[in-house]
Amino acid sequence: MPEVRLIDSDGIMLGIVKTVEALSKAQTLDLDLVEISPQASPPVCKIINFSKFKYEMDKKGKEAKKRQKVFQLKEVRIRPRIGEHDLEIKIKHARSFIEDGNKVQITVMFSGREMQHRDLGVKVMDKVKESLSDIAETEGRTSSMGTRMFLTLVSKKRIK
Repeated sequence: MPEVRLIDSDGIMLGIVKTVEALSKAQTLDLDLVEISPQASPPVCKIINFSKFKYEMDKKGKEAKKRQKVFQLKEVRIRPRIGEHDLEIKIKHARSFIEDGNKVQITVMFSGREMQHRDLGVKVMDKVKESLSDIAETEGRTSSMGTRMFLTLVSKKRIK
């Protein structure tokens, strides 16, 4: 790359100069010559303090990470022949997870001859969906894989 488009430390375009000349300008200012856009023709270089530039980029990255909302997928496992009180406890757990801002995956697990009565699992799933409908909506449809049936619930606040 014999020539580069040079930008000085104040952001002012100095035009197209020889690479050697750009390096000497950076050395006289006791700064670094950094290639900003190598794909451009000619490549764009800027005279900056690279360690300060890197520090500010890291700082911006940390700020963006701070503002990011992290959520988890929590799972509540239920059997198709679960007792009424036990189901209420499971629903309370799911409600607290949703209020904390997490997604909740309701899993109904079948074993043995329960597989022939999948309608019991669907009834339990509907009961959970109905009791959490005030704070949560379903994400996708109820799916099943092998001996398990899945349903994912998401907070209504998050969807809007």
